[in-house]
Amino acid sequence: MEKNNKESVEINEAPKLNYRGWKVMPYIIGNETFEKLGAVGTLSNLLVYLTTVFNLSSITATNIVNIFNGSASLATLLGAFLCDTYFGRYKTLGFCTFASFLGLLVIHLTAWIKSMHPPSCGNERTTCIDPTTGQMSFLLLGFGFLIVGAAGIRPCNLAFGADQFNPNTESGKKGINSFFNWYFFTYTFAQMVSLSLIVYIQSNVSWALGLGIPAALMLFSCVVYFMGSKYYVKVQASGSPVTNIVQVINVAIKKRKLNLQEDEDSLVTLFSYISPHSINSNLRRTPQFRFLDKAAIITPQDSINPDGSASDPWNLCSIQQVEEVKCLLRVLPIWLSGILYYVALVQQNTMLVFQALQSDRRVFNTNFKIPAASYTIFTMLSLTIWLPIYDRIVVPTIRKFTGKEGGITLLQRMGIGMFISILCMLVSGIVEARRRTMAINNPIGFEPRKGAISSMSAMWLIPQLLLAGFSDAFCLVGQVEFYYKQFPENMRSLAGSLFFCGLALSSYFSSMLISIIHHTTAKSADGNWLPQDLNKGRLDYFYYVITALEVINLGYFMWCSRWYRYKGEDDNGVELDQVLKQSETKINGV
Repeated sequence: MEKNNKESVEINEAPKLNYRGWKVMPYIIGNETFEKLGAVGTLSNLLVYLTTVFNLSSITATNIVNIFNGSASLATLLGAFLCDTYFGRYKTLGFCTFASFLGLLVIHLTAWIKSMHPPSCGNERTTCIDPTTGQMSFLLLGFGFLIVGAAGIRPCNLAFGADQFNPNTESGKKGINSFFNWYFFTYTFAQMVSLSLIVYIQSNVSWALGLGIPAALMLFSCVVYFMGSKYYVKVQASGSPVTNIVQVINVAIKKRKLNLQEDEDSLVTLFSYISPHSINSNLRRTPQFRFLDKAAIITPQDSINPDGSASDPWNLCSIQQVEEVKCLLRVLPIWLSGILYYVALVQQNTMLVFQALQSDRRVFNTNFKIPAASYTIFTMLSLTIWLPIYDRIVVPTIRKFTGKEGGITLLQRMGIGMFISILCMLVSGIVEARRRTMAINNPIGFEPRKGAISSMSAMWLIPQLLLAGFSDAFCLVGQVEFYYKQFPENMRSLAGSLFFCGLALSSYFSSMLISIIHHTTAKSADGNWLPQDLNKGRLDYFYYVITALEVINLGYFMWCSRWYRYKGEDDNGVELDQVLKQSETKINGV
């Protein structure tokens, strides 16, 4: 009874929320901008920092970066759970933004204080002094703070911004859509500034100054965030949807020996209660994963409360709960294909940096050299330029022929991105073969601790980066939208976490693949494919291996797409929007 009274109070208080919408966006988007400038400004050039300042080998540095990226993304699952269950988005973002500042400050100190990093190798040394245990421990402490920060910021920042708009009004819905556009614009803008200005300062002026700027920007991000505290809509933690998932699986296992009725459209023996306080769309029963339907079978031992809810949710679940879990299970095979897809793009942020270091980075035969880590800015440029063209020109044109709101389905969009990633890796292999040949036959210099610098212009790396950007625009952005729309409304924080977990596993898989090929080919007659000096290896072969994996992955994705059933569609292909309208009507009537 007390629980029902509490829920009634919450429902009555909900309309009193003061949604300020765009009035608080200067604080939220300002916080996002400076947070991304700080984080990206440090992480984008991390490989070069580890190999030049901490004297780590290319393989060790690449693995550290991949493991760090993977851990930061994987931690979002825990961050989303703690946010939804205990702390809420406001407190989680505040704490984690400050944790990110501490992480960037620690990394800055490793460059500023000479005793915190090993002596410089110099151009004349052939053997460098490795970092001490204390130096590496202090550096890893900074990485740890950054992982804590990422655990809360990544799954919560988009949702917190959307919380500031009233989802039950037309202006609020338009504001939410615009906020997502501004978010991706901000992220891209921050990356471009970091990959150009901040990376240039780090590589050509001073590592201490170049890493101090991101730390200062992150501190300013904290200040901007807390300046808007009294204006924010602060949604309180309402419990994690993970509990519902566990309940359905648990009850389905308990009732696994029960038989479902032969008539699958009949709900006579299935518990069909839907809470009036639920914000989720009403879902029809689907034939996939029928074993979970047993969780909704009403037995003589089950009892129902006067309001129609189950007395013990650990012994009886509604068919609505079951279908929400099915939404998650249907997405998982698609999610798995995204893990292998992103392996191709990881290389454009790691191995490409080493390619650029051993290429001619001069601009138009001048003495100005583009920093190796800055070349990935071309991925951002192609993404930024293509998205408006796709949204304003391509989609309306295709919509005339297909009749679909997005021109093509989300899975078709993701499939196109995966196909482009195959082309990206093919071009990467061809360009690397050319770079290596010209480095051997016509070198123009020597890169310390690496090898001969190829006479091939590093501008030849741009085509594969442009393809990576196009691939991102289709597949990566498509994945974000796919997870957001296909998950139940109360699982959208989990959806964001699942996306980053996919990126985490991609980083781990890439690191494992590099280690396996590095150790396996080191014993072969042809030599190591991935040595410190790329000219002595066959990085192009490594790229072709990834190309083959991407081809297999595309086939798997196409098979999953044929099997997949969109949320809210019935056997006749009823669109999701019709179901959402029903949900909105229900919410407005509460």
